[in-house]
Formats: sequence, C-alpha cells, structure tokens
Amino acid sequence: MKAIEPCTLVIFGAGGNLARRKLIPALFRLEMVKRLPEKMVILACCLDHKTREQWISEVSGMLHAKYPKHLDGEAFERFRERLYYHASPVGDTESYQRLQKLLDDSPEFPPNVVFYMSVSPSEFPAIIDKLGNVNLLKQKVGWRRVVIEKPFGYDLLSAQTLQGGLYKHLDEPQIFRIDHYLGKGTVQNVMVFRFANMLLEPLWNHHYIDHVQITHSETIGIEGRAGYYEGAGALRDMIQSHLLQLLALVAMEPPVTMNAEHLRDEKVKVLRAVRPITQKSVNAHAFRGQYTSGTIDGKTVPGYLEEPGVAPDSTTETYAALKLFIDNWRWAGVPFYMRTGKRMAEGSSAICIRFKNPPQDLLRHARSGPQQPNWIMLGIQPNDCLKMEMQVKVPGLDLRTRTISLDATYRKEEDEDYDAYEGLLLDVMQGDHSLFLRIDEVEAAWRVVDPILKVWSMERDFINSYQAGTWGPRGTYRLFDRDDQFWRQSLNPEGADLQAY
Repeated sequence: MKAIEPCTLVIFGAGGNLARRKLIPALFRLEMVKRLPEKMVILACCLDHKTREQWISEVSGMLHAKYPKHLDGEAFERFRERLYYHASPVGDTESYQRLQKLLDDSPEFPPNVVFYMSVSPSEFPAIIDKLGNVNLLKQKVGWRRVVIEKPFGYDLLSAQTLQGGLYKHLDEPQIFRIDHYLGKGTVQNVMVFRFANMLLEPLWNHHYIDHVQITHSETIGIEGRAGYYEGAGALRDMIQSHLLQLLALVAMEPPVTMNAEHLRDEKVKVLRAVRPITQKSVNAHAFRGQYTSGTIDGKTVPGYLEEPGVAPDSTTETYAALKLFIDNWRWAGVPFYMRTGKRMAEGSSAICIRFKNPPQDLLRHARSGPQQPNWIMLGIQPNDCLKMEMQVKVPGLDLRTRTISLDATYRKEEDEDYDAYEGLLLDVMQGDHSLFLRIDEVEAAWRVVDPILKVWSMERDFINSYQAGTWGPRGTYRLFDRDDQFWRQSLNPEGADLQAY
C-alpha cells in the first residue's frame, strides 16, 4: 500500500451541506481506522468569522449523530488536533493573501496541499482564479491538487470554457473531477467482475447479450434544491455524469493495466463510440417526465410544480430515459437503456444485463408461458449484490422449467462498509486518478446528451407526467426495440414479469 505524504486539506465551503454530511464524517472515519497521514492538517474555509475552538465544537456537533461513542476517545483527540479555520468573507480581497501566508509560512501546515471545492459549481472558477493569483497553485515545494465536484459545466461549450479557465493556473494532473458515484464499492466491483473472472468474458459481446439496462431511481424529491435542479434536470444531474460512467465501465475493453491513464483511455474510447443522436431522432431515443403529487411510504407528497422555488410552467425533467448504441466491434447493435427519476416507487441503483435466448427453443413444450432469458444483475444501492438468473427443471415427474436466482453477493458479515468519499479522499491524497474524470471523458459525455438538451430546451409546451410513487411516465416502452423487452423493476425473479410503462 502506497504511503501518503503529509498534506494540508483545505475545504472551501466547509460549513455547507456536503462537507457536514459527507466530507467531515468521511475524514473522521479515516481517522478512526488510522488511515490519515501523520501531520495532516484540515483547514476549513468559510464566510463567517469563527475561532478555531468554535469550529472544533461545530465539527463535534456534525459528528455526534453518526459517531457518538467516539467523540470522547483517542480518535477525536487526534482529529481535533488537525482542525484549523480560516475566514474568507465575501468582499474581503485580502483573505487569499492571508491564506497564502498561512499555508506558506506556518510550519504546522505541510507544503503538499489539496484544495477541495465544496461549493456551488458557479463559485469555484472565481476561487481557483484567486488561488492562482496569489501563487497558491504553483508546485514550488510540494504538490498542489484541486478537487472539483460535479456538475462540470452546463453543456459541452460551458465545460470547455470552464476548463480553459482552470488551465490558466492548473495542469491536468492537478485536477481531480470527483464523481462520488464511482467511489461506491459495487461500482468498483464492476471492474473486478469484468477483469478478474474469465467465466463471462467470451460472452461479453453482441453475439450473446440482448441489451443492457442501467437504472438509478429515488423516492426523494428535490429536497429544497429548486435553484440547482431547475437549471439541471435529471439528464444533467444523473445521466450525463453518473450513469454514463457506469455504461463505460460495463462496455469498455480491458485496459493495458489498471493504471489510471490506461483505465481512463478505455472509458473515453467507449464514450466516443456512442452513436450520436441527431436532433431529429431525439424523440426516438430519449423520454422525459415530471412527477405530480402522489404517495410515498404512505405519505402524500407534492408534485414538482408545487415544490418551493419551482416555476409554475417549468418543463424541467425529473425523469429521463435514453436508448444508446455503441458503434464498435464488441457492442454493434446492442441497445443500452438508461433511466433515472425522482419520487419513484423505490430507491435503488442497478445494472441489469439480459442475454439472448438460445438459438433453438427445444423446451417450448416443457413450460407454460414465453421463453425466459438469462440475466446478470449488479445491485449498487441500497444493497450491493451480484445475481444471475437461469432456467432449471422443476422437481417432479414432468419436464417443467422455472427461473431461479443465483445470488453471488460478495459481502460478508464481518466486512466493513465505507462511504464513497472515504476512498476517494485517500485517492486524491495519493494522487490516484483512476476514479476521477479526465477532461476528454467529460467532453465525450456532454457530446452524448447535448443534442437531447437542445431539443428539450426548445420543446417547452408539454412534458409527460407521472404520479409520485410509481415507476415513471407511461410510454417509455417506445424506447424498446421489441415487445418482449421491458424495464426490470426488481432484482428478484418476479421483477422480470413487471412490464414497462
């Protein structure tokens, strides 16, 4: 295991929701298992004036709900020694000079520095510009790295403009575009499943696979984030970033090595091979919807247009589904179906791979009903699992078949469960880019969805609706090529019987 050099982690927006719910707890969890490097310092940058002791007390409050038993122990004593605070109020032009002096002249701050942009995407270009103007991004003594949360841009042009601004002060190896979805254990297990097992590699192509489904559904709504969601929508928020990454992991060729650049090279090749969707064909390849009021867990919830801050005539999609094709030798003709939605019947993420039927149906007289295909399914959340569906004989005198599910769930009771951010933060400190997005990868993903975004932005007279608590709008079946194709609504065998809307 590669040793991590001592470093200073500077968190801009440390008092915000992301830092409170994810970053600070993840760092403390790493402290508890003694994975943080010695002499590492965590410097919070916020708008308010606070003393260091006030900030430590605030951090204690953040951690109390999740780790109450550990706040009086050695781990928190070590953790509190790492915590520092720097105020950077709006309009204070000298705060960045003070930050530069603090980092460069104070011996308690290691010269290797990570700047984490835990702020609104609209804010980090200005922050990076100010850091660059006081020479805090130059790698004079130690290394300097910047972590940027999604979304990276609003479309292809804005992503390229944003990148141009970053290159004024940063080189590509200094930039870590974080996608926390890729830090989830099961997402990483896709690579292990693909490249550590020879069993399925000969079948992993268009000769045997009928289609691939990638689903991310949520029961929650927009959670008071209308300001962000109105400008994003489901296509930008989930498909452009998270689900296209899953598609790349499922479909990519084996890399030369598991080195970060070799891995990212293969992901970029897949995304570039996605067949372009012309504006004329958008309606045949994409479907959108918006939730109306309904019932979730027995409680009535409002529709999207009734959410605070949402425009009464908004056509922002809360549900999006796509059909994509990858025009290369391995995947020619295999459709990849992706869907995501809020206020749906169940909160889950999964990759479901359906295989083709045998070339000759020899057992057509041995069953009642249509032929059932084989499936491989990888559950990502809430339960990470690996399942395979096959046909077996029903015990008895007659030749009858039924579907069984082979559960290859790899988690053991004694296995530790970690949040995605814990591993990703370690990767940043180690300089490992494997699970972070390169700029050509970001651009390739935007090129896939840009034509859809343009058409949907012009079609503002109507949007399909679906009731909260259901599996999305009716009519999405039109994306499928055949009548026997449908969305999997469950990883259990009965889920194969639920027809698509």
